[in-house]
Amino acid sequence: MASYENQLKEIDNVILTLESISEIIEIAILEKDNSLEPEILESINKLSLSLDQLELKTLFDGEFDSRNVILSIHAGAGGVESQDWASMLMRMYTRWAEKNDMSAKILEISRGDEAGIKSCTISIDGFNSYGMLRSEKGVHRLVRLSPYDSDNARHTSFVLVEILPEIESDIEIDIKSDDLQIESFKAGGAGGQSVQKNSTAIRITHLPTGIKVSCQNERSQSQNKEIAMKILKSRLLSLEIKKRDENEKKLKGPHVSAEWGNQIRSYVLHPYKMVKDHRSNWESSDPDNVLDGELNIFIDKFLRMGKN
Repeated sequence: MASYENQLKEIDNVILTLESISEIIEIAILEKDNSLEPEILESINKLSLSLDQLELKTLFDGEFDSRNVILSIHAGAGGVESQDWASMLMRMYTRWAEKNDMSAKILEISRGDEAGIKSCTISIDGFNSYGMLRSEKGVHRLVRLSPYDSDNARHTSFVLVEILPEIESDIEIDIKSDDLQIESFKAGGAGGQSVQKNSTAIRITHLPTGIKVSCQNERSQSQNKEIAMKILKSRLLSLEIKKRDENEKKLKGPHVSAEWGNQIRSYVLHPYKMVKDHRSNWESSDPDNVLDGELNIFIDKFLRMGKN
């Protein structure tokens, strides 16, 4: 509710700014005062920016756009190269959350044998976080000179990013207890050492679909089980959404699949610097800035593309 109130305040501020600009223009015309022109132009530029931001918020009209996000990252083939790339993306999304006043919490992480991560699951809480981050669903490609190659050769790495809306109490996902296989294991830390002596980590397999989820970051088994069930419900909801989208494909336009080989964005660090989104064709020449969480321009272009 507070988020909607904030949006109403933003609309009121735009109206007040527009009225103020109109008054200044009237005064300038009546008094034939050209000295007010810089102030008027500056106010118009600020108003244009505010209108762009309001317009962007009108694009969050999906059924689950206002919800929190469960974001999963999976390293592709390529061993340490892809695992290091996966850890770079994990940092990118946590930095994005910080810069947008959202909270990010790592629910599960599987670290690489040498460096980076094999996979991780992050919960990002914030209004419209799913609506914004659904633009990130798919394969992300990195081209760079490898820091792990003694020949300093150029490598290409792939990582899959999965975006799920967090399930809330108003949605019922029917899961039969007989369809679940629940296992406990010791939470693993860096270097394969055990974080706890007791088996508090939980892995749940949904037998009909084969979906597996796990959580190990909480101290108690019951907390890990609760979070793992939440992730499982989100994945099952995602399956239902995908089925529905396929049925409505002709109405909704082309569907971007998150399968391997369908990269949505390329990050090139060598022989030149560029980040290119292959859907909107938007490019940035500052990949360091993007990898530090500056993603909103890509999100903006993706959302506006979907409404054209």
